[in-house]
Amino acid sequence: MKYTSYFIVTKLRITFANEKSNIIKMNKTIFITGASTGIGKATAIYFAEQGWNVAATMRTVSKGADLAKYPNVKVWPLDVMQTESIQSAIDQSIAHFGGIDVMFNNAGYALVGAFEAMSDAQLRKQFDTNVFGVMNVTRAILPYFRAKKGGTIINTTSMGGIITFPLYSVYHSTKWALEGFMESLQFELRSHNIKIKNIEPSAINTDFDNAIEFVSIPAYDGYAVRAHQNMLESYKQAPGPLVVAKKVWKAANDNNFRLRYPVGGLGPLLIVMRKFLPLAWFTGLVRLATEKGTH
Repeated sequence: MKYTSYFIVTKLRITFANEKSNIIKMNKTIFITGASTGIGKATAIYFAEQGWNVAATMRTVSKGADLAKYPNVKVWPLDVMQTESIQSAIDQSIAHFGGIDVMFNNAGYALVGAFEAMSDAQLRKQFDTNVFGVMNVTRAILPYFRAKKGGTIINTTSMGGIITFPLYSVYHSTKWALEGFMESLQFELRSHNIKIKNIEPSAINTDFDNAIEFVSIPAYDGYAVRAHQNMLESYKQAPGPLVVAKKVWKAANDNNFRLRYPVGGLGPLLIVMRKFLPLAWFTGLVRLATEKGTH
């Protein structure tokens, strides 16, 4: 009787483990870069709560410790500038979850301030993270998506990939580059049933301001410091990252080839205004909102 009970309990444990494994493999999986904070973290949690498997990647895995409470979330280290770490995270995600359905390129940061004050190293870091890093991750996932004859690549671009604000010239240039890159890339991937989706947030109230590197020199301080504070104030009054996570969810589940998804506050309206207003009118409105107290 003792051994029979042991056998039954063991059998039940194995069955439960197998069923749990099958459930993980049956659920869809999203792979997220920059999942330790802000939009990336909110998206990881939201998708996990909807029942998806989540491969949450970040440079420092200890920052994702609180994601461990979700049984369908797994954290892996990834640096978008290190191709080996990218491939390793992808391979481990596929092995653990049984596949990847959505790649969410979210890692990024903003170098802002007076362009004249920016060093070559700072400029390269901005493009490495926001443009070349996205290209690295995208290129790494393409052979897998081609082989499975489908997949979705979602990118956090920005309304700053369509319109511009003071002091963000270099950041904007990376987001405009990303918008152009993805708009072109969608043509060659469509025949492989690979979708491209660009999420274009406006100001979002996250800890993104901690990921902003501000630089200036005395000649620009009178303008740059005040305009920078005005921009930071707009973040404080903005919606939180959940609104973006929900837009990512919509993009991930849309069965179409729609490219752009504006989201957050006045962002969608501003993009429409930029499209239809004369440029002089639109830039005048931007200056009115962002340059208060600079003169």
